Amino acid sequence: MAENFYLDNHDLQFHLDKLDLSEVVELKEKGYSYRAQYPTAPRHYQDAKDNYRVLLEVLGDICATVIAPRAAEADEEGAQFKDGQVSYAAATQEAIEALKQAELMGVMLPWEYGGLNLPETIYQMMVEIVSRAEGGLMTIFGLQEIASTIGEYGDEAMKARVLPRFAAGEVAGAMVLTEPDAGSDLGSVQTRASYDEAAGVWRINGVKRFITNGNAEIMVVLARSEEGTVDARGLSLFLVERDETVHIRRIEHKIGIHTSPTCELQFVNTPAQLIGKRRFGLIRYAMGLMNGARLAVSAQALGIAEAAYREAHGYANARIQFNKPIRDIPAVSRMLLSMRGEIEAARALIYETGRWVDLAKAYEHVENPTPEAKQRLKQASALADAMTPLTKYYATEMGNRVCSMAMQVHGGVGYMREFNVERHYRDIRVTNIYEGTSQLQIVAAMSKLLGHALDELLDEWAGLDYGPELASLKTQLVEANELFKRATDHLKEQEREVIDYYAADLTDMAVYIVNSWLLLQDARLSERKLAMARVYLAEHLPQVHRAGEAIHAADSTPLAVREAVLAEPF
Repeated sequence: MAENFYLDNHDLQFHLDKLDLSEVVELKEKGYSYRAQYPTAPRHYQDAKDNYRVLLEVLGDICATVIAPRAAEADEEGAQFKDGQVSYAAATQEAIEALKQAELMGVMLPWEYGGLNLPETIYQMMVEIVSRAEGGLMTIFGLQEIASTIGEYGDEAMKARVLPRFAAGEVAGAMVLTEPDAGSDLGSVQTRASYDEAAGVWRINGVKRFITNGNAEIMVVLARSEEGTVDARGLSLFLVERDETVHIRRIEHKIGIHTSPTCELQFVNTPAQLIGKRRFGLIRYAMGLMNGARLAVSAQALGIAEAAYREAHGYANARIQFNKPIRDIPAVSRMLLSMRGEIEAARALIYETGRWVDLAKAYEHVENPTPEAKQRLKQASALADAMTPLTKYYATEMGNRVCSMAMQVHGGVGYMREFNVERHYRDIRVTNIYEGTSQLQIVAAMSKLLGHALDELLDEWAGLDYGPELASLKTQLVEANELFKRATDHLKEQEREVIDYYAADLTDMAVYIVNSWLLLQDARLSERKLAMARVYLAEHLPQVHRAGEAIHAADSTPLAVREAVLAEPF
């Protein structure tokens, strides 16, 4: 077992070293003025960067020495439900306590509420490390976005009452959106919120299902506040501090992430407090909350994939067949190369997306913005909105591919409970389902892609100097840029159903091209990254071309025969 999950991850250290968040941090730290009031606040950007490195080292130590060694035990015991109450596995409780003692449970919150004012990108690095140690624990640690949402939109009294408790690790949070008949279609939520004039509070009634960490003390609940409405415009977001009116009816029995309780909840006249403005619950607040959660799930998938790859790599070196380690068998080494390439591409994508998300959030809070600041906000928001669904789509699908190949490398023993890869295979499966399925991420990405939202960024990357050694790879990617633009324009000319049918092809083109450019930029910094870029481009550029050909050949034939093929009886 490794001694530190940050120090043994050279690619993660590479990304922290090269990451430039100076623009973000200066805005978040108000020109580093917080230092006068909060002694642990950074004095300048290098100071902030050093602080981030220390935090990641501390977390890496806890994950390697406390959490990971008991992950199998935590999975075996799982979350328990008895007499209407949920309890965590003993190993999970120990892990939470270790994170709490290290003061890592409210790191994204502002200094004034006891947080560390961390940028989103650094937080996602922490989520990756925790997820590598134990995938289910991430859903407890990783729901800090809920506290951030309260900090973003709650009133001053609410923030002062609730946020310090998050920062101290006294409470956990739950995002309470989904219902039995409103899963992906959150606009049809039926849970009701009515205002109790006599008591001066809102009261919530209804049932929610598939609520991750639904035993949490603090909940943000999406409910219908406007009588007579049937769509998203009638929904508001509410803060609930769980009491006896919130009934946990059961927890779900899942394939994986057993340590994470997934609850069905019933609210019976539950007192609640409005967050922000009425009617903005889904269209602004919950969507913003879900976007943050989608980035966290991307980092969760990355962490689990990293763990699975390391298991496969170790096994492939140790397992001798035909008088040699199976790593030397081309069919196996090809899987390992593919896994490594996908992991490093996903890491580059997640932290590039996190950077744009951080910029958008930082510029949203600039007082009296200049025209330049307004333009920067517009650019960052557009790219954050375009890249978040791409990231969630790619990272979680990548994680499923990697964990499947990791099990394949193990062969028959990988199917047995004695090997960690079996747990990673189970844990990863939910990542491309919850917080919006991969298919919903494609839908979210398509409106941006059809509007050429990435063109300016791709052109900017194509204009960079890559030197003679990378010239041939750059030429291939410039050609891929043009192919992507032509495919986009061709698809836009089709009927709506045809566009939707081939949307996955355009999304694949986009994400493979973005990843390739990111890896090519990294290739300028090290020989190893150059080798990694060659591996990734060799595997994925042909897929870009195949997807482009599929789009240019697109027709409505599959749609025309759909009913005949799918009709019953079979």
